Amino acid sequence: MHAVLCLLFYAVSITTVQAQKNKLPPFQMVLASGKLFKAQQLPVGKPILLIYFSPDCDHCQKLMQQLLKHQKELNHVSVALITHRPVQEVAAFVKQFGLERQPNFYIGTEGNSFFVRNYYQLEQLPFMALFTKNGDLVKKYFSEKEWNDLLKQLKSLN
Repeated sequence: MHAVLCLLFYAVSITTVQAQKNKLPPFQMVLASGKLFKAQQLPVGKPILLIYFSPDCDHCQKLMQQLLKHQKELNHVSVALITHRPVQEVAAFVKQFGLERQPNFYIGTEGNSFFVRNYYQLEQLPFMALFTKNGDLVKKYFSEKEWNDLLKQLKSLN
């Protein structure tokens, strides 16, 4: 009986974890301004693009150029850019790309918590995850080269 209960608890736990993996993770980060920002502060009613990046990553910088080139397609999307690098590097990245002019971009560091990094078990950057306006996962991307598919998915969320 005890073994059956343990197995049942384990199955429920796995199902709960899997269900949570298909939702926007409850991240928090420190913005370039030094303010704490939490996932629940993202505007409601907009799709969400979560990007895990590093300011000094060449592929991440190429992705940022693509984002800015297609900013009109992203106007209806909340874009959360998260790194583990120090706030000073985040601030330099924001300045380098003029991201302070993008009101729908939220850029910050999770520091040494590595919550998002561990949540998705990330080993390479950049990583992108697209969510509906309700925070349901649409698709994950493990390379900036998947940009065209991401744009197609974004258009389907309008």
